[in-house]
Amino acid sequence: MSRQTISKWETDETLPDIRQSKRLAVLYGLSLDELIEFDIDVKEIQEVIDRTSGETTDKINRTKVWGKKYPVLVRYRKEVETEYYNTELSRLLDNLRKKYGYDELDAFLVLKDILAALWKNRKKKQD
Repeated sequence: MSRQTISKWETDETLPDIRQSKRLAVLYGLSLDELIEFDIDVKEIQEVIDRTSGETTDKINRTKVWGKKYPVLVRYRKEVETEYYNTELSRLLDNLRKKYGYDELDAFLVLKDILAALWKNRKKKQD
């Protein structure tokens, strides 16, 4: 491949053909799907997450950070009866721990993932 060809890909003038795409996927150790779906922003975020220690993660005030983008995270505590939701979520977490043998962190992560999937599905239905 010439420098000009690669330059045209980088400037979105052209795209690699299927043979070139297959070679690129092999070169970078990706499937064709991964190559097509590659997003530099997501990759950069993943690299930051991978480099961040647990100690640093614990120092992050997520409500403050995400609250800038989603103000409801700052104000909901004054509006919502959180004790009810704490009780219900604790019940769900305990169920995950007992039924599947997850530790506390794993149960939280699984519940978070279930909520994220639910959010995606509901969002699709609205669109």
